[in-house]
Amino acid sequence: MDVFDREVEPKSRRGFLKKSSLLAMAAVVGSNIPFASKMPGGLIPAALADTNEPFSIPGKDGLVYLNDRPVNAETPPHLLDDKFTPGKHFFIRNNGIPPKMKDIDFDTWTLEIAGESCLNPQTFTLPELKAKFKHYTYAIQLECGGNGRSEYNPPAKGNQWTTGAVGCGRWTGIRLRDVLHAVGIKDDAVYIGYYGKDTHLSGDPTKEPISRGVPMDKALKDETLIAWAYEGEDIPHYNGYPLRLVAGGWPASASGKWLQKIVIRDQVHDGKKMGGQSYRVPCNPVAPGTKVPDEDMCIIESMPVKSLITYPKSGVTHNLGKSFSFRGKAWAGEQEVKEMNVSIDFGATWQKAKLKKPVNRLAWQEWESSVKFPKKGYYEVWARATDSNGESQPTIIPGWNPKGYLNNSCHRIAIQVV
Repeated sequence: MDVFDREVEPKSRRGFLKKSSLLAMAAVVGSNIPFASKMPGGLIPAALADTNEPFSIPGKDGLVYLNDRPVNAETPPHLLDDKFTPGKHFFIRNNGIPPKMKDIDFDTWTLEIAGESCLNPQTFTLPELKAKFKHYTYAIQLECGGNGRSEYNPPAKGNQWTTGAVGCGRWTGIRLRDVLHAVGIKDDAVYIGYYGKDTHLSGDPTKEPISRGVPMDKALKDETLIAWAYEGEDIPHYNGYPLRLVAGGWPASASGKWLQKIVIRDQVHDGKKMGGQSYRVPCNPVAPGTKVPDEDMCIIESMPVKSLITYPKSGVTHNLGKSFSFRGKAWAGEQEVKEMNVSIDFGATWQKAKLKKPVNRLAWQEWESSVKFPKKGYYEVWARATDSNGESQPTIIPGWNPKGYLNNSCHRIAIQVV
């Protein structure tokens, strides 16, 4: 269900609240809402957006909600401090409306494999998939392509993510390549595409909310999974229960949720949000605010190198003379993070941090460091990761793009030294 179970009129995009839902929202904001009928679909009342205790959905805890139709929510950096992100803290990025839990039957859920480049199209039940193919578990990091969008100027349309549309945990399932080989791949195959059981915001069953995919090379990688479990439990409902494609290191939109069909294509997949400006950036750098023709936009593949400070929270007070210890996570799309550096003088100088190896390819990496501050005052601790290709995070916002993708600028926290 939606957070407030509203119905949206397709043309005006106004959100009509059912009487019980209107009463619930009014109770949360503390008074009647005279113009509730004018409220745009998905809008979160400012009274809730400003609170430190945002509304939540079952199975999730501590997330910051950006909208409720579709539900999109990010994770504050301090809740990403665990070695592996708990399901309750894994961010939510939805384009449509998930199937209701009461309508999902794990034992009868099916996955169809088809497409013009599939030799022998077949349909498997979920139990059949589990019985027929070998199981694998990998720690895989997923990040929304628009993570960090809120910092771009001119502003880019879309969810205004700050830093928390990312998570890493252990996914269990079967290799996509094993299933594809079982049905047969024609020599002309170049791409796969997915279809999920989520529905379009309009409610029109003929419209797709999203249908993306990846090239065959990515589809056939060891770590590209058809997964049914996350951190040893069922995948959280809003993260794709009961079945999800997991293609780590690329925009998380390539990892289709509520998976019910995979097609093997003889062309770049042309599903919803594969064309136009969606999950694409200018093939060549452009000036901020430039209108870029669709034909000059290129599909995002491997995500850029990035890191977060996950402990402590920004704004802490620290006593002068004591060593200040902090830590975080780093990742680099298809690459590995090779070095972490930190700065306390706004990037003028850097010192090396201790960096751990990933538990497997496409997992994020833990790092830690400590510094001593020279005198009392306001400081910022900055973190910068460098990947195996020698690419480092920029200290300022990287190249502007129309949709606000791929912001991998250095994360920083504020410290008052007393």
